[in-house]
Amino acid sequence: MGYADRDSGRAAAGFPSGHAGVLAINIKQKIEAANAEAFNRIVSADPVLVDIVPAGEVVPGLEDRMVLHSGPPVDWEHMGGAQKGAVIAMTIFEGWAGDIQSAEDILSKGGIKFDPNHHHDAVGPMAGTISKSLPVYVVENRTQGNRAYCRLVEDEQQFGNYSAGSIDGLRMWRDVWAPSLGKGVRHMGGLSLKPIIAKALQMGDELHNRPNAASSIFAGAMGVPMIEAGVPTKDLTSTLSYISGHDLLFLGLAMASAKSAADAARGIEYSTVVTAMARNGYEFGINVSGLDGQWFTAPAPAIDGLYLPGYGEGDGGFDMGDSAITETVGWGGFALGGAPGILSLVGGTPEEALNYSREMREITTGLSPDFAIPALDFEGTAVGIDIRKVAQSGVLPIIDTAIAHREPGHSIIGAGMVRPPMACFHGALRAFAAKYALE
Repeated sequence: MGYADRDSGRAAAGFPSGHAGVLAINIKQKIEAANAEAFNRIVSADPVLVDIVPAGEVVPGLEDRMVLHSGPPVDWEHMGGAQKGAVIAMTIFEGWAGDIQSAEDILSKGGIKFDPNHHHDAVGPMAGTISKSLPVYVVENRTQGNRAYCRLVEDEQQFGNYSAGSIDGLRMWRDVWAPSLGKGVRHMGGLSLKPIIAKALQMGDELHNRPNAASSIFAGAMGVPMIEAGVPTKDLTSTLSYISGHDLLFLGLAMASAKSAADAARGIEYSTVVTAMARNGYEFGINVSGLDGQWFTAPAPAIDGLYLPGYGEGDGGFDMGDSAITETVGWGGFALGGAPGILSLVGGTPEEALNYSREMREITTGLSPDFAIPALDFEGTAVGIDIRKVAQSGVLPIIDTAIAHREPGHSIIGAGMVRPPMACFHGALRAFAAKYALE
């Protein structure tokens, strides 16, 4: 066969011909190599809890009179009701305002600066609000050396509740629980989180809306170190009571662990692997390794879920929170097949849960060598969302999530399932093509 016939055959088979074909193959090889590197960085991450301290002491770039929030950038005008409520609560918590009305006045006049958590190596559940006095988990990825931060998880203020009781919960975290836990963590020289995560995934957790087993393991690991560190009896008793009865306690640690793993995969040239999925109740945004520093956004979707008594679909706000960082690294909705207990919260059947986990393999780079799901023959969770595979297959990542009210002033009202808008992935692909001259 001559060269002309060969190129004609390649074109008929759907391959670029001649020089263009060589370039296309070369670029594809670069993408595959870059994605393999991104995958390896994510799965090799070794998250260790090294401290719990006020955010202002450790979170890079966190300024006074600044509130970090979940999702891509958003201003006060476009914030959803729940996120506005949470920001109001933080403004009162920090002492920048004495009541709800004065907080709203300050916020509406631009008196507080906003920035996404993800711009500061941090993540936060639901509204995701972090300010200087709020203690955060400090998680170090010992493999790559980077750190990530996450705030506490609760079911009131982070959902937009600005009542005195919800703010008192933040004060207890600041004044008693976080300092006590921090003393224990420092006394033990840090707590490795990867073994806890691996064990919990085999105990029915998916580490997003059901971190119950991980929370119990963590609580059990902290008692003796706090005693040995000399935590006063009153504070110790209060903290032990808090952590032993908090089923969602470990979510903040799972999120920081996931962030430390995903951030290790940022900035790899030619990689099409997603390094963040985040929502703020107004927009859903993704980050991509080979397009570091750019957000690809679309309107935040509604959540298909179950509501607590007294609430219904008309009450629910749009999708919100940084907690989809867990799905970004293969947990959460990607691990639903091993967490049937969560279905009573988010809806669905065990078979549907298994199918979600299987489906995610179609859009990812590989399977985790460390985080196995017993119900799937102990195969690993799907890791490394590839924007090309999402666009080509039409399969979108599955996320299980809580539901906040569309108006400020409420606590959690439900939970359910959601998928990102396809427009996020199409936008990322267009930007990728432009950057790497693929058009």
